[in-house]
Amino acid sequence: MATDIDELLTPPTPTAARALDAVGRWSSPALVNHGIRSWAWARLRGRALGLDHDPELLFVAAMLHDLGVTPAFDAHEIAFESAGGAAAWMFAAGAGWPPARRERVREVIERHMWLSVDPVLDAEGHLLEVATSLDVSGLAPELWDADVLRAVTARHPRLDFTAEFAGCIHAQARRKPATPAARLDASQRIAEGGRVWAGILE
Repeated sequence: MATDIDELLTPPTPTAARALDAVGRWSSPALVNHGIRSWAWARLRGRALGLDHDPELLFVAAMLHDLGVTPAFDAHEIAFESAGGAAAWMFAAGAGWPPARRERVREVIERHMWLSVDPVLDAEGHLLEVATSLDVSGLAPELWDADVLRAVTARHPRLDFTAEFAGCIHAQARRKPATPAARLDASQRIAEGGRVWAGILE
């Protein structure tokens, strides 16, 4: 069945749409587009796996997962994913989500920097982790339809995402060497991801 790109990219609820507004206010265009693409890759992978998941929770997590690298939300001592998770918890509280659901969005965002997330443990965490790994590091693009990868990226282009995000992660690694950002920075996977995406989009 052909993928309806308009349907795929539409926020699933009004609260999800407000998360998109929030990331647009505090993040660069390249990071906004990364969040939207991450949602698309996560949603598509969830459908392909037949994995039961919460679209609103996943969308909010995808939009807000990198707030911790932005100037307004960067924390001096804690990992950027923890700072982003805390910001998302506050967003969720403002949206009227109950305490357990606020904790879930925080968990999903924190876990996106794990090396892997068991879908049995956390469906949304797994989907965000594999989606961001594709978008940042170019991991396993064969799991998605190449035409859909190109169509979504045409709508929300990469711009200077590879260079900008590599700079953000390097700064995080330098200031917080015990965090997962340091592992990502040392791996050179962000640069490799840029090369993979150049091949996908050529």
